[in-house]
Amino acid sequence: MKKIFIIGIDASRNRSGGAKAHLIGILNSFVSMQLTHIELHIWSYNELLNKLPVAQNIIKHFNHNLEKNIFRQIYWQYFMLPQEARKINCDIMLYTDAGAFVNYSPNVVMSRDMLSFEPGEMHRYPLSIKKIRLILLKYIQAWSLSKSNGAIFLTSYASKVIQNFTGELSNTKIIPHGVGDNFRVIKSQVENKTVAKDIIKCIYVSNVAPYKHQWNVVGAIKILKDKGYKIELLLVGGGEGIAQKKLEDEIIKHDSKMNFIQQLDFIKHFEIPDLLLKSDIFVFASSCENMPNTLLEGMAAGLKIACSNRGPMREVLQDGGYFFDPESPDSISNAIEHIILNPDESERKVVRAINYSLNYSWDRCARETLEFLYYTFKKNN
Repeated sequence: MKKIFIIGIDASRNRSGGAKAHLIGILNSFVSMQLTHIELHIWSYNELLNKLPVAQNIIKHFNHNLEKNIFRQIYWQYFMLPQEARKINCDIMLYTDAGAFVNYSPNVVMSRDMLSFEPGEMHRYPLSIKKIRLILLKYIQAWSLSKSNGAIFLTSYASKVIQNFTGELSNTKIIPHGVGDNFRVIKSQVENKTVAKDIIKCIYVSNVAPYKHQWNVVGAIKILKDKGYKIELLLVGGGEGIAQKKLEDEIIKHDSKMNFIQQLDFIKHFEIPDLLLKSDIFVFASSCENMPNTLLEGMAAGLKIACSNRGPMREVLQDGGYFFDPESPDSISNAIEHIILNPDESERKVVRAINYSLNYSWDRCARETLEFLYYTFKKNN
């Protein structure tokens, strides 16, 4: 009888939207593959477990420590998880976040956080508990990756930058995230849209943070407004602290009555495609990303794209959009204006971006993840 390959997945640290989407995406693909020789055991907190697909070979595990403070979570992860995994004869453990305290072997660790490693980004944060946490997280992630039997990176850029700090890791694989089909279905409705219209609608989908530079995008829109363009900006994603205050100050400075700039707080992920459908230009001004998921969604949706020239953005978008310096409102406005003034060229870039986005699917992500897990298992047994 063929042995069942038992995979453990520690998803206890999957708290961000991207981390949740990754787990749900690959598990849905695993289900569609009907892999009867694979058994998946998922450990996480109840909120996430309840969102995961139900299948005979997907077994969900909950521990009350995962609903407690971070110290209880760490204790469970380092001391209790290995015991639970050994009881089910787990062949390999996938840690879906490099911030994990790894204590099971063989294992594969996924790197998804970039902020602590990106040169120059940490200085944007004042001395605070959050900054201290980011510094600590850098060393925890480096320790986890060094302790891993295999490491997954989301982009080649992230792999290079992080290994400059950890040293070269012996067993690595680049496995990017996928894009949900709900973003692709609007492609046919928007791919032939032109921005030669009464009001040009720009959208930027991201939480507000020091490295996201929403205030510079606001400044760029004001520049275009002063040039006579009928243009609007929708910022999707809330924020807090100094970054949100900086954004609010910039909005008040340029559009106190919110006539052409609007910010929406957090909205559910499935609502974003409808907002993209109503937009003309997708703006992405982040200077630090491991995997720019929202950029991928804009590409898949068929929007014209003005994008930051930092991090892995060129690797992902390639020649499917126009690039700018995210710290320069003039540079951002020039990129957007180029889209407006060159509709035919912009449409050709849209087609390229859509085609590039086809390489990012959850089926591919799930298949390559499974192959790497099995390869790492065989290598260590």
